[in-house]
Amino acid sequence: MDNSRWMKTIGRVAFLNCDPLFYGIDSQWDVLPAPPAWLTGHLLRKDCILAPIPAADYARHSDELILLPDIGISSRGEVGSVLVFGSMPLEKMTSIALPTDSATSVQLLKFLLEKRNLNPHLTLMGPDLESMLGKCDGALLIGDRALEGAKMRPGEVQLDLGKDWLHFTQKPMVFGVFAARKDTPVEDLRVAQGVLTHNLHLFEQEPAQREKVIQWALSRSDLDYERLDRYFGEVFNRIDQEHLDGLNEFLVNACGLSSGAEFAW
Repeated sequence: MDNSRWMKTIGRVAFLNCDPLFYGIDSQWDVLPAPPAWLTGHLLRKDCILAPIPAADYARHSDELILLPDIGISSRGEVGSVLVFGSMPLEKMTSIALPTDSATSVQLLKFLLEKRNLNPHLTLMGPDLESMLGKCDGALLIGDRALEGAKMRPGEVQLDLGKDWLHFTQKPMVFGVFAARKDTPVEDLRVAQGVLTHNLHLFEQEPAQREKVIQWALSRSDLDYERLDRYFGEVFNRIDQEHLDGLNEFLVNACGLSSGAEFAW
């Protein structure tokens, strides 16, 4: 991708959890939708100027990447879209299928299993609930697939990872961070990040904008209005100091990144 195109492209996770940031984004920007783990590769290859990526991927590539302040994908307790499914309690599972599309949820589950002194066999698989549960006792899903799975099979939801993280740490969980390459000019990052934070402000402050975001999500999801309205109260895109404390605890204690988060400004 040529440099001028790169500077006008923003990566977007191909789930509903960033809709408040991306609804109605100005037409001067190109938006590159992809699963979270894919966006990490796009960012490293300069396919986009910034993108929401798994927090665990930031830890893995912290020598090349820098974080943008104020925005991310987080929860304080129940998140509703990062779930372990199965027909038995977590403590009885001997095997759990892990999705290939999110590094953070996988790293977080490993951390939570260790906290519970559990050691099931873990297997990476494509994120399809039927096939995952056909081969393993449990299945970890994220994003829209987790939301839809919970709608279809509510009795098989055995663990909400956001809720369990809060139980063990008393802190919010930051699943996704907005990152950029360290060689990107800061002034350009400020412009791109400013577009997203402006949209988030509108979502938070104007009921009409929040309604538009929910209607946009409805047009792309099988979930009903009530569930989406609740979901946008479970997942937060505004990152404050309390969320930063949770992010640093995850980066240091679950990912082994001793330096914690580093921001562009």
